[in-house]
Amino acid sequence: MTNKSEPRVNFFLSILPIFIILILLLVGYGIYKIPAEVLLVIGAFITGLIASIAGFSWKEMQNGIVQNITKALPAMLIVICVGILIGSWIAAGTIPMLIYYGLKLLSPKLYLFSACIICSVISLFTGTSWGTVGTVGVALIGVAEGLHIPLPQAAAAIISGAYFGDKLSPFSDTTNLAPIAAGSNIFDHIKHMLWTTLPAWSIGLIVFLIIGIRSDHHALVNLPTTLLEGLQQNFQFHILLFLPALIILYFAFRKLPTIPGMLISSFTAVILGLIFQRRSLVDLLNVLTTGYQSNTGLEVLDKLLSRGGMMSMMGVTLIAFCAFGFAGIMQGTGMLDQILQKLASFTHTTGRLIASTVLSCISVALMTGSSFLSIIIPGELFAPLYKMKNLAAKNLSRTTEDSGTVVVPLIPWSMAGVFMSGTLGVTTFDYLPWCFMNYLGFVFALIYGFFGWGIAPKIRDDETIPGS
Repeated sequence: MTNKSEPRVNFFLSILPIFIILILLLVGYGIYKIPAEVLLVIGAFITGLIASIAGFSWKEMQNGIVQNITKALPAMLIVICVGILIGSWIAAGTIPMLIYYGLKLLSPKLYLFSACIICSVISLFTGTSWGTVGTVGVALIGVAEGLHIPLPQAAAAIISGAYFGDKLSPFSDTTNLAPIAAGSNIFDHIKHMLWTTLPAWSIGLIVFLIIGIRSDHHALVNLPTTLLEGLQQNFQFHILLFLPALIILYFAFRKLPTIPGMLISSFTAVILGLIFQRRSLVDLLNVLTTGYQSNTGLEVLDKLLSRGGMMSMMGVTLIAFCAFGFAGIMQGTGMLDQILQKLASFTHTTGRLIASTVLSCISVALMTGSSFLSIIIPGELFAPLYKMKNLAAKNLSRTTEDSGTVVVPLIPWSMAGVFMSGTLGVTTFDYLPWCFMNYLGFVFALIYGFFGWGIAPKIRDDETIPGS
């Protein structure tokens, strides 16, 4: 255990790995397209050398790595189950049917606007951004390919909507976690988030609408018609194919365990595949492992539908191990504590306090790739400071979500970033510029902090009571 009263690493040594990993990823991954996994391993190795110079043993570093990866295992299991889900839904005909009706109903010029709205509503009622992207998002990205919508823009519209709904949903885990960490309550927290989330989301919607209206889709010609014919010829559609999706919605709405719900939905899809698509049980079970392989003879349709399966998520799992290995050394050696304590020392005004909170959340997100840690660690660190300045705890819980929850999917080595990229088939760096809602939230938080807008004073000691 690190002795926090006598830190064995100073601030310079603590911040050095962050600059190193950022340079490695920006240059190696961004310019030379070197796999992020090996760059993260190099970053972790250099961080380990720095920790070793500071007097830490390998056992201490290894304990930090193991503890960090252990915390990430539930998310990794969900990722693997999403692979099963996608493969089974395609084989059953559920995703092909959603793509079919999406191609028929969605206008190319209104696609980005509509996709964001659809994902916002579904995520709001289910409380899961990952579930929204892994199900409806996969269908919508397929529609985008069919309509020749630029995939980075389509992915951004899907992700923006999914995280908007997740952020404001009382069923969301992070929306419940943020007020717990800050000492507020979920009802005041959700209302207070409207100050930053609604403007950020609205700006994104307006931009998506303008992009769509100004776009030229005359080059579509017969592509959607060809896709529609290909889908009709190769899949039998029936209203019961909505059942796997309804099972996911039911589990999410009732706040039942995620993984059992995904598996029940997947096995239901297997049964539907037997009945409606007349596939053999052996083929359907193989799909759960290796993914669905489309052989329609139509290249664009085969590319669209050949995905899913547990094996498709092994890359996600590998990069998660590498990222959490790096983060484990940072946390286990006390480097993360040093950085956060330094940030907390600049909180003389409300604006600086909000800015320090934003920087802390983003720093934790960059170092750990975890939405939960980017809420919990800054929340626990800054909660006493907000009380000292007579500021309501809901200011803190809102800021942790603005700069933690929704920023994480923009980080290429985070679990959320890897999941979104792997599921939608668009790199994080490609969709990042278009995710206006995800980064405008903390911009509004900073503006409000320095100008004093939308900042609530503390009106009672026990802020867990609604109306605080």
